[in-house]
Amino acid sequence: MTTAANQTREASEESFSKGGAVSDLWRVAGKSLRSSLPESTYRMWLAPLEPVGRRDGTLFLQAPESVRAWAEKRYGDLILHAVRKFEESVTSISFSEIPESDQGSESPSSDCAPNPTHQFDRFVIGPGNHLAHAATLAVAEAPSEAYNPLFIHGAPGLGKTHLLGSIANYLRRNVPELVVRFTSAEAFTSEFVASLRENGTAEFKRKYRNIDVLLIDDIQFIAGKPHTEEEFFHTFNVLYESGSQIVLSADRMPAEITTLADRLSDRFEWGLTTEITAPNLATRLAVLRHLVTEAGLEVVDQEALTLLARRVETNLRQLRGALTRTLAEASLRSSPLDSALIAKVFPEKTCEPVHLTPEKIRQTTAEQFGTDEETLISRKRDRRTSTARNVAMFLTREMTNLSFPQIAGLYGGRDHSTVISSIDRVAGQISVDPEVTAAVDSLRATLHTPAPEA
Repeated sequence: MTTAANQTREASEESFSKGGAVSDLWRVAGKSLRSSLPESTYRMWLAPLEPVGRRDGTLFLQAPESVRAWAEKRYGDLILHAVRKFEESVTSISFSEIPESDQGSESPSSDCAPNPTHQFDRFVIGPGNHLAHAATLAVAEAPSEAYNPLFIHGAPGLGKTHLLGSIANYLRRNVPELVVRFTSAEAFTSEFVASLRENGTAEFKRKYRNIDVLLIDDIQFIAGKPHTEEEFFHTFNVLYESGSQIVLSADRMPAEITTLADRLSDRFEWGLTTEITAPNLATRLAVLRHLVTEAGLEVVDQEALTLLARRVETNLRQLRGALTRTLAEASLRSSPLDSALIAKVFPEKTCEPVHLTPEKIRQTTAEQFGTDEETLISRKRDRRTSTARNVAMFLTREMTNLSFPQIAGLYGGRDHSTVISSIDRVAGQISVDPEVTAAVDSLRATLHTPAPEA
């Protein structure tokens, strides 16, 4: 490299010492990436990436679910090239978790850390969620003084996890002396079962009962698990009697969790129970504008976002996914994000929505892939069966209000995390894998088409 070239590089990029911290490596590599991509592309797909460690030549990155798959598939090679300009010992990039043995001698926490982006000021308020938002904000500002317990229920993808995470993040930032525990019912159950098998429940009880605030997401997951219900019953009583704040979320009202013990269901309704409902058009449009602004994107066609908000009416998770898909299509086609593109990606519905059951989705998917429902439920793992099963789970999550555990029950009682992984895999393949994209589009059309009258 010439002296002039060296000077140019030094003027535009910070130096990096080989073997330095991954944060420093990512900082200089990020500057290189930013200079080689359009600003909107960098902000949307690469700015959210964060380094979490390095091992055996692999740099581990983490990213929000909405951008991870696309960033990995579309920009993985570009990221690796930028990193290797400063550290040649890095031979690969991974978006997986760092192997446990590389995370230090301290035992990893079983807590579910709240998403740092879950903040009250990033939550878009509308008619369907204003009461839940006000209640959670009141709890964050004055734990145990406003509503205790606070129970939030609603269909998946409407913002329950965001609100619980906002409480945790608010308290840890503003009242760090409080002991706040944020977790999911699945993690609570797994940890309790592990404590029974290993060293007894004494440490588990100390962890969950000597705290100031307990936040548990998807509490319906403990229903039908007698030992876990019994443990949580006593944990609830201890916390409530000591004045600790309890906040729970579920996909339905306490009385509608039919396999939940009555004594727990009753306690869940001692405080305030509030529902989050599907967002109206104005709320959906506000969410899209918020996401576009955060990503630093400029949308010239002002009707484009309105059209997208009209075409995606289900929940906020799917709305975010729809925007991500639209941006991916715009990137692939090298076209602007406008009404014409959205009309192609999300064709207008020509009929009233069809009532769908999870069984109908499973049956139709099996037929599409030339197999049967029994095979989808079975433990077969050949490529075609696995793809069909993953697509069926993805569509069930998209088109119904079933929770992850409920979907798992429809497919041979698989683990809750397996369902999440399957759904994420399909979400990452859409618009990238032609076979999966065509299958999902075809199934969406078939399932939303009313059966002919007899």
